[in-house]
Order: sequence, then C-alpha cells, then structure tokens
Amino acid sequence: MVKSAPSPIASRKPSKVEGIKENSNFLREPVATEILEDTTHFTENAVQLLKFHGSYQQDNRDNRTKGQEKDYQFMLRTKNPGGLVPPQLYLALDKIADEYGNHTLRATTRQGFQLHGILKKNLKAAIAAIVNNLGSTLGACGDINRNVMAPPAPFKNRPEYQYAWEYAQNIADLLSPQSGAYYEIWLDGEKAISAEENPEVKAARQRNGNGTIIHDNEEPIYGTHYMPRKFKICVTVPGDNSVDLYSQDLTLVVITNKKGQLEGFNIFAGGGLGRTHGKEETFARLADPIGYVAKDDVYDIVKAIVATQRDYGDRTDRRHARLKYLINDWGVDKFRTQVEEYFGKPVEAFKPLPEFKYHDFLGWNEQGDGKLFLGISIENGRVKDEGSFQLKTALREIVEQFNLPIRLTSNQNLIFYDIEPDSKQAIQEILSRYGVGDDPSKIEPLVRYAMACPALPTCGLAITESERAIPGILERVRALLNKIGLQSEHFVVRMTGCPNGCARPYLAELAFVGSAPESYQVWLGGSPNQTRLAQPYTEKLHHNDLESFLEPIFVYFKKSRKSKESFGDFCDRIGFDAIREFASTYEPQAANGANKSRHRVNLKEEVYSKLKEVAESQGKPMTQLVTEALEAYFQNLS
Repeated sequence: MVKSAPSPIASRKPSKVEGIKENSNFLREPVATEILEDTTHFTENAVQLLKFHGSYQQDNRDNRTKGQEKDYQFMLRTKNPGGLVPPQLYLALDKIADEYGNHTLRATTRQGFQLHGILKKNLKAAIAAIVNNLGSTLGACGDINRNVMAPPAPFKNRPEYQYAWEYAQNIADLLSPQSGAYYEIWLDGEKAISAEENPEVKAARQRNGNGTIIHDNEEPIYGTHYMPRKFKICVTVPGDNSVDLYSQDLTLVVITNKKGQLEGFNIFAGGGLGRTHGKEETFARLADPIGYVAKDDVYDIVKAIVATQRDYGDRTDRRHARLKYLINDWGVDKFRTQVEEYFGKPVEAFKPLPEFKYHDFLGWNEQGDGKLFLGISIENGRVKDEGSFQLKTALREIVEQFNLPIRLTSNQNLIFYDIEPDSKQAIQEILSRYGVGDDPSKIEPLVRYAMACPALPTCGLAITESERAIPGILERVRALLNKIGLQSEHFVVRMTGCPNGCARPYLAELAFVGSAPESYQVWLGGSPNQTRLAQPYTEKLHHNDLESFLEPIFVYFKKSRKSKESFGDFCDRIGFDAIREFASTYEPQAANGANKSRHRVNLKEEVYSKLKEVAESQGKPMTQLVTEALEAYFQNLS
C-alpha cells in the first residue's frame, strides 16, 4: 500500500501537469496521436508528455515574424549514464545533426548531447535513428529520473571509478520508465536490441520495500503520476567533484576498502539549483549528507528516497516540487526517518570523506592500463564547424578512423579513451588540421572553466542571451583583469539566460543570471571546487556596465586577498558589505591618472564571428584587431 501525501498537500488541488500525466495512459497520449498529424507542432498537453520522451518543443525567436506562425522546432536530448557515447552512437548523432538538425551537437551539463532545430515531421526518424544506434532519449527530460552522472575519467587502475560507471548505469536502468509508450510511438513497437539487464537491477525493481513498489501498475516505481518534478542523480568517488555533486537530488559516493573492493555508498540528498526571480520561496540549495549503506542495499535505498519524494513531494505547486524543498521543509532528520521506513532499517552513519575538488581531465592522460585518454575542451559544449575551426569534422574523423568510445563531462567537454599510444600522433595531426587544440594550457583559463546554457534563440524560458554572449563577456573580463594587473588570475564563470540554473551558475565564483533583456543578476562567492553556494550581489546589471561594475570588486580583491586565495573564496570571506563599501568610494583611474570611461560598440553577428575567427588564427585579442583596423581606417581618411 503506497502511503498518501500528508493532508496539507493531499487536500490541495494537484497542478494541471498531474492531470496530464494521469490521463496519458503512461506517456502515450496525446503524443501517439499527434505525431501522426501533418502539423508543425504539438498541443500544450502533448508538449508536457513529449519531455518524458526526451524532447522539448521550441520556437526559434531569431526567425519569428510578426503575424506568422512561430518557427517551431524540436530539441532532442540523449540519455547517456556516466556520459558514455559509443562510437556508433556518436556517428549517428553527427549524421542526424546534419540531416535533421542545425548541423551542430551540444554537449550538456549532464553528460548527454542535445540536437537542435529538428522539425516535427523528422522527429520520429531522428529518435528511431538514435535508438537503433545504441542510444536513447527516454527520460532525458520530464518528471522522472534524468541522466545519471558519474566522473568521466577512464582510470582503469582505480577501481572506484569503474564502480561509479557501473552503478550509474545500473541505477539509470533501475529507474528507467517501464511503460512501452516510447518504443510504441517512435519505433512502432519494436524494442531495440540492447544488453541484457542486470538481474540484480531487475529483481530490485520488483522488490517491495515497505511501500516503495506500486503493485499491478505499468510503472512499479513511478506509478501513474511519475515524480512531482525532475529528479537528478549522480555517482562519484571520494574527492572527485567533476559532477557538481552538491547540486543533485541524490548523490552516491563509492566507498571501497584498502584492497579497492566495493563496500558501500555514502548518500547525499536535497541539492537543486532552479529558482525564480522575485520568488524568495524558490532558492538554490546544496545537498545534505544523509548516511551510508552497504553495497547490497544500494538499490533499496535509492528506491526508498525516490518513493519518499514520489509520495510526499509537492504536486500542487511545481515551483515547490523538487526534493530540496521537501528536505528543507521537513529537516534532514525527519526526511531520514521517512526514508528508513521505506528502506526497512536504519541508515548507517556517514563515512568520513576527503575534501572534494573539481577536475576537468583535459589534455592527454594515462588511463592506467597502458592506454591513453584525451580530454578535449568544447567551448559552451557546441560541437560545430565554423571557419578554420572544424571541431565537428575533426571529432567525426577521429571516431571513424579509430572507433574510440567517448565520455562526456559535466563541464560540456568530451573525453576519448582506450587510445593506443601509437595512435596519439595521428590523432594530434587530425586535430591540428582542423584547428582544434589538445593542450589545455593553451586555453584561456576563464574560457576553460566557464559554462553557459543555450538560452536565446531557442529556449522558451530565456530572458536574455547566454551561449552567444559569454565569449564577449569573458574577453571583457580578461581585458579588465589585465588592466588592473591580474593577468594570471582566473576563476569559475557561469552564465544563464534565466534563473532556472541549467549551467549551474549558483555554484560559480562569478555568475551572470539573466534577469531582463541584455541584463543579468550577478552572483559572487561560490567555491572554485563548486562546494559552496554563491550569493546574489546585484539584481540587474546591464552588460554595457560590466567593466565599471566589476573593476572596483577586482581591485579590492587584488588589494585585500590572502596568499593564493581564489576570487570566490575572497568574496565569501570578506563579505558583500565590505565589497560594496569599497566600491562606493572607488574612482577608476587611467594610467595617466585621469578619469577613464569605457565605450561600447555593437557588431553584427556575422562581423563578430569573422573577427573572432581572425583573432584566433592570429593569436591576438579581438580588441587589438579592432583598434589596429580603425587606426588604419582613420589614417586613410586623412
């Protein structure tokens, strides 16, 4: 018997989406009917269900014409537990992007790929091609467990990393929807050939842990209404925060003995970053330590936590529906008690852990078995060919020639692994031929550690630019740091076009969160290792005022930091009152002592792209190229 939600929630009217799920026949209708119709888009009800199948309906606002229908297109998101992309799947995605999409792939912050620009008439063919090439989009979006993350580093001599991969896959399988809707709609009922499911996982899905299972239901774990909202899980190893573990609904940390054998898992729960401007009841939150379980109990504890959120999460107010709000409202002790009721026994005490650090694993590395792996930086996750920079072609050629598996990272990068040492030179030659670097020391550090969400023109939630804006923002930040004598300084910068937090800005040292057209809320004080929340410093900064706003903060940082103190740690230690006091009396001075103002000039998108391409090919800042060109122009005038 499944426990009902407490009376205050049970007595309130469920949200509209709850009704859509209830009436969908387990995610079938109206998607199954509307995919057969000769229209450019789905109805509102179908759009809500389409998310469970891995797709968002979008409108390209760049192509919007007054009085005409929206420019409807679809984003597809793949589900790749632990970031695994087999070579066959990668080549299929590359082809789908060209045949049906906008000729680009986008690595996500949850270790999957997104395809943009797909038309409704091509959606079924695109999904079928993904499934028939060892991939899936099922559960990549929607009120369900999303892609299960794990550290992407393929260390073959460190068993804890292999355990993280194994259990990320197993938990993804455990919580995968059991409804046949996905295969009925997109593959005409033919389930793709896949590896045999782990018998332990299959048994765990049916095992009733004091109310975790809903009997005689097509979805034994989720039930008719699935989860109140999305549910995010990661598996990591002690000390490795390459997965932003504190931002997850549920994190499992692999615990091994001295012989490297798996003993169990530490559990964190209640992280989440989505929020809404002006709604103080919505907030970013770090996950709390809950306890420890032995390895034999891991699937049952996962089910117990999922069942607690399933049965007690808020289904009336979707802004208050994530697990973080349940734990915040209840407190950790009450939450643990309820989980233990489903689990059937007490959770053990949390095991000691080392400090977590962020790693990006870029460049060439030994993987511990004589082979190599190569981490390639993908700026903002966008795999594309543009001018002399031919990343998409380079990656395709490497996969075709060497048949290498891929692990995507949570920082929108990509790792090739199982590379034979004698293949290294040939791979380097391919990358060099297409203008792609393999040496992370040559990447501008601000760019290396930055992330941005796609935002405009396709995301319906975007208030302002993000992916298209951040290259120019980072260049201006670098120029400002150079101006005040902080040439070697860098920190974690993240940018989003809205407050929902898809690029995890609330864990950054400096974050720009879209708050109005061309304007951003600014957050400061996160940790370089993403283990502490940033805080909102100002509500609305127009991008034209970036330099005058940041200069006094950076100058104060230069004057008052401790030895080797990072920017985020400085802002957290010194406090915003002290920063504001310093900034209020700060007077910017030029090199000659005179007041200096900075002027802004806007460029057309195609001019900016060409300028960036030339600057990269010549190894010069764009500002320098523009200055040189204008000086030559003015000389010709005279």
